[in-house]
Amino acid sequence: MTIPTDYHAPKIGFISLGCPKAGSDTEKMLSQIKAEGYEIANNYKESELVIVNTCGFIDSAVEESLDAISEALDENGKVIVTGCLGERKEVIEKRFNNLLAITGSEAYKEVMEAVHLHAPKPTNPHIDLIPPQGIRLTPKHYAYIKISEGCNHKCTFCIIPSMRGKLISRPIGDIMQEAENLVNSGVSELIIISQDTSAYGVDVKYRPGFWNGRPIKTDLYNLAKSLSELGVWVRFHYVYPYPNVDRLIELMASGLILPYIDVPFQHANPTILKSMKRPANAENNLERINGWRAICPNLTIRSTFIVGFPGETEEQFEDLLEFLELAQLDRVGCFTYSDVDGATANLLDKQIPEDVKQDRYIRFMTVQNAISKKKLLNKVGSVHTVLIDEVGEDYAKARSYANAPEIDGNIFLENPEGLEVGDMLDVKIKRSEEYDLYAGPN
Repeated sequence: MTIPTDYHAPKIGFISLGCPKAGSDTEKMLSQIKAEGYEIANNYKESELVIVNTCGFIDSAVEESLDAISEALDENGKVIVTGCLGERKEVIEKRFNNLLAITGSEAYKEVMEAVHLHAPKPTNPHIDLIPPQGIRLTPKHYAYIKISEGCNHKCTFCIIPSMRGKLISRPIGDIMQEAENLVNSGVSELIIISQDTSAYGVDVKYRPGFWNGRPIKTDLYNLAKSLSELGVWVRFHYVYPYPNVDRLIELMASGLILPYIDVPFQHANPTILKSMKRPANAENNLERINGWRAICPNLTIRSTFIVGFPGETEEQFEDLLEFLELAQLDRVGCFTYSDVDGATANLLDKQIPEDVKQDRYIRFMTVQNAISKKKLLNKVGSVHTVLIDEVGEDYAKARSYANAPEIDGNIFLENPEGLEVGDMLDVKIKRSEEYDLYAGPN
């Protein structure tokens, strides 16, 4: 069957903001748009309309989202807003009164209804317009897989539960099918994400699902073990330090999944953790870290922390610095506390002045920078398997198991001849800097 020469598939523009979880939502929407016969535009001028997938977690993200909406309206005029900020409709409507539609997070159906209304659905899509792995924002060699939506916790600095609701775990068979499709398309690394990865399956009471005709219990351990069968790197993000994570570490020690774990500790002082209403505030996190390292000595631990939380005293901040020294975490991110519209922490007493927050941030990063520099120096002379992310004229940028894409440091190879993105090879570390390593052929 031939497509008429006058056939025109409407082109849809897309702006995606926020975290990998939002990126995963974007990929699903792009896949649906493409599956229905639309095309994806590369610029405002070609777009029949523009969809903006927003972030609304912190003030800076809200402003970035509002700026993106404003730009899309100025350049195109027909805009659909979706995502986290869409859950706070009043914030958007206060600034804009001429949007085609405003929807919340994971509102795939509502977005498509708005697209159908304002850019009528193509009537002649005679070809298969979407591959099994869907439409992706990431490079061909790695991909994010979101295993659940929402969160059951009530952290005082966070509004994710009010925007995305309570925990809803994806069927394990659907996850495995998505993973298998991605691997078959050439993906070499699967990055597992969720708001609370450790809680996967809690809402369905860990009932079994099915993949390739066999039952699999819906929990983190069995998901990880099943993913390991696909023969690619498997990396876990946003893992809360619950006791069930010990079994995940055992899989890492056995070489079945990458010995890398992203754990958002957020603080170390018990009073501050209680004020934050962190789900792991009763845990001895330092003891748990030591236990994980006893199981898997080459484990890389990444975490994030907040300084300047309301009520944080100098002594409590010093507790955090002491924790850093004792924990010797491999990768660390730090944020100064900022008010998030709707977060209960905004109402807490003893808000910290901005200059004090900045001072604590600098002191925090000074301590962690020294730790990172020492840890990377210890890698000089060692051999690592790396995945090539980028190839330039004079260098290639790569990552080992200890480096997640976009958030951790890199390993730079000074002779890129013959290398391609997605290649895997063994290299020897020659020198180190504060966050990056430099290597040559083994």
